[in-house]
Amino acid sequence: MEEINEQQQTPPPVNADIEFVTNASEKIKNEIAKVIVGQDSAIDLMLSALFIGGHILLEGVPGIAKTLTAKMLAKTISVDFSRIQFTPDLMPTDIVGTSVFNLKESEFKFRAGPVFSNIVLIDEINRSPAKTQAALFELMEERQVSVDGITYPMEYPFMVLATQNPIEQEGTYRLPEAQLDRFIFKIVMEYPNLEEEKLILHRFNNDFSAKITNQVNAVVNAADIKRCSEIVEKIFIKDEIINYIANVVHETRNHGDLFLGASPRASLSLLKASKAMAAISGREFVTPDDVRAVSDAVLNHRIIPSPEKEMEGITAQDIIKQIIQKIEVPR
Repeated sequence: MEEINEQQQTPPPVNADIEFVTNASEKIKNEIAKVIVGQDSAIDLMLSALFIGGHILLEGVPGIAKTLTAKMLAKTISVDFSRIQFTPDLMPTDIVGTSVFNLKESEFKFRAGPVFSNIVLIDEINRSPAKTQAALFELMEERQVSVDGITYPMEYPFMVLATQNPIEQEGTYRLPEAQLDRFIFKIVMEYPNLEEEKLILHRFNNDFSAKITNQVNAVVNAADIKRCSEIVEKIFIKDEIINYIANVVHETRNHGDLFLGASPRASLSLLKASKAMAAISGREFVTPDDVRAVSDAVLNHRIIPSPEKEMEGITAQDIIKQIIQKIEVPR
């Protein structure tokens, strides 16, 4: 047993393939940067999720380029893309598909819905009622759809990018915790700073119809994403950092200001995301900074402050910062 632990603690030899991940990341980011100004940390997180097979919830006020960023990411990858606008009257069969009777052949044939794609953008996911949201449960967790007793698997890669507006709550339906937990990240997109705002105005000054989006090209394909995923999986992580991740998540379950803590799925998400961030940064090993870089996006939608703290204006992000500062960082 001791021999096994020693092997686990020994960093692997330098892997030349790490350059493949960093090169793919840079190519994608350079294409997105043709249109999107700033949002660097959000794009890094989106790439991390792509390389580890995770789904993303993008949250931000209207007009902050949530949908546009997701569409530009999809354009950089040579795979199928579909967009679904969630509305209150949307039914599960509208997104998953349904069986249609074929008169010529006198039998029912399954007609696939828009979720049968590689990258699925769901705009305003909280605009549809619970039964439509529930249709995504199996899809997001098991990457398959079951209709009339038949299971239809999704093709690789498969990723759900959902957006929601945190301000306007009229006519919306809160996502159930079980569904929120299926998103590896909730990325809160912020306003651009002053210099970024000026650059946005200059960029679109003579391009009212956003023709610049046509300049974004596909620079990677499904095989490239698969290879990146395999490389990320092999990124080295010390036992001390694994314990650090466990301590952070365990603290959410024992924190006095929290009504609900994070699940083991959150621990695994922190582990995977930390490896992806290390690879994107060109490293073959995980550091505590990688864990801290993804901790807010992994945990902010998985924990719930107590009612008393919510009344005081304490947010999940505030408590995550407290926990990160409290837990001793491994050396």
